[in-house]
Amino acid sequence: EQASAAPPGAEDLLFLPYLSGERTPVADPHARGAFVGLSIAHTRSHLARAVFEGITFGARDGLDLIREAGTSIDSVRLSGGGARSPMWRRLCADVFGVPATLVNTSEGAAYGAALIAGAGCGMFDSVEAAADQTIRETERIEPSSDAAAYPAILARYRKLYPALRQFFPKRSD
Repeated sequence: EQASAAPPGAEDLLFLPYLSGERTPVADPHARGAFVGLSIAHTRSHLARAVFEGITFGARDGLDLIREAGTSIDSVRLSGGGARSPMWRRLCADVFGVPATLVNTSEGAAYGAALIAGAGCGMFDSVEAAADQTIRETERIEPSSDAAAYPAILARYRKLYPALRQFFPKRSD
């Protein structure tokens, strides 16, 4: 709720979400998180919004790697704890620039592994058949008018790691 009270871009406050290093697209176990642009004018709402946006920008970096490999992405599916947040579901659609769909399971990786195992032991004809028979979209969120603001904010976010890299410790905590 607090994050929803701040505007897209959290009034120029950015959050780098590398709290325990980073793997994709930056392979740096020493990378660390940071708030950049923090002022006395920012509130808890701005901090919360910046955290949600930073995490979503990190996911967008991974999505863009998939796109660069030649895969066309026309929607994304959301599951897990974060998917319970209507604000985060909207943010995903806006930042990814494609519809985000909620599915009928809150388990992501574990559920997928179970479906793969089911296909492997013959319970399903294929992994695709397993997904088709068990996964249902329960909500579809189209990108909103806020989506237009995110390319510029994302471009600023992507400058953070190269600019801050020199300040990260060269040891693991």
